[in-house]
Amino acid sequence: MPELLIDFITSLDGYGAADGWPGWWGLEGPEYLAWLGEAPEADYTVLMGATTYRVMSGYAAEGEPGTDALAGMSKVVFSTTLREPLAWAKTQLVARDAVEAVWEMKEKSSSKSMRTIGSLTLCRSLLNAGLVDRFRVVVFPVITGSSGRERIYDGYPDVALDMTDSRTFDSRIQLLEYVPTILDGPPGTDDVNA
Repeated sequence: MPELLIDFITSLDGYGAADGWPGWWGLEGPEYLAWLGEAPEADYTVLMGATTYRVMSGYAAEGEPGTDALAGMSKVVFSTTLREPLAWAKTQLVARDAVEAVWEMKEKSSSKSMRTIGSLTLCRSLLNAGLVDRFRVVVFPVITGSSGRERIYDGYPDVALDMTDSRTFDSRIQLLEYVPTILDGPPGTDDVNA
């Protein structure tokens, strides 16, 4: 069965972006960019919502470092507001329920594995539906308390994370990878699924 990976970049305090800060908070280093250039999941289909599509296709059009690897990847954007044709190459528009569409993609053995990019609402929906196999977070060493926007984990259920990988890039950027398990309640209660 094809895998689904949720893939986030975040500040230490859990924001996906911050007002006035550049992409990657301006801290992308050579090791991190080399890893992105290796395209660890280059054969995966990238899933995103309309907001992330607008932001990332804009970054790609401006030549933002690290976005060139996304250009050749298959991408699916879930949106009822975007219209075809989409400007970013290799992007398919799906204007129906994302959870239902991803269930169908996972059930087809001929489908490629998938990963998300940004898309907080989409990721939350896919996790709540039990579709996520891996959860990867790249933590940048900044706290964006006053300028941060897009708190990543607001609205999430309680989730236990079993670490499968970790790595440090450029002596400051942390990659953390987990297998998620949604919990019915905090550990130690009778309502936990773990």
